[in-house]
Amino acid sequence: MHTKSIFLLLTATLLAACASDPIIDPKGVNTAKYRQDLAECRVIADQVKVGQKAAGSAVAGAVVGAAVGAAVGNSNTAQRAAGAGATVGAAKGAGRGVNERERVVRNCLRGRGYQVLN
Repeated sequence: MHTKSIFLLLTATLLAACASDPIIDPKGVNTAKYRQDLAECRVIADQVKVGQKAAGSAVAGAVVGAAVGAAVGNSNTAQRAAGAGATVGAAKGAGRGVNERERVVRNCLRGRGYQVLN
C-alpha cells in the first residue's frame, strides 16, 4: 500500500506541473511585469495542496470501492475494488486541486489588473 501512496502523490504532482498558462489580452501589457506577476501568483496558488486533495480523495474512493466490492463479492473483490476506488479518487482529487490552483492564478492576475480570457 505504501507504494500505491507514493504513486498517487507522484501522479498528483505531475498533474499539477501540467497546469496551463492563463490567456490574457496582451494589449498594453508590459511582458516583463506580467511574467513577474504570473510567477508571484503561482507562488500564491501553491498554497493549494494538490497532493493532499488527491490523497484525501483516494481514501474516500478506497472506502467506497471496498464497500461495493464486499457487497458484491469476497475479500479479494473488496481489495481490488478498494484499489480501483483509490486510483479513481486520487485522479479526481488531483484534478480538482489543479483546477483550483489555476483558478487562484487567474483570480490573482485579474486582481492585478490583467484581462484574463480563460
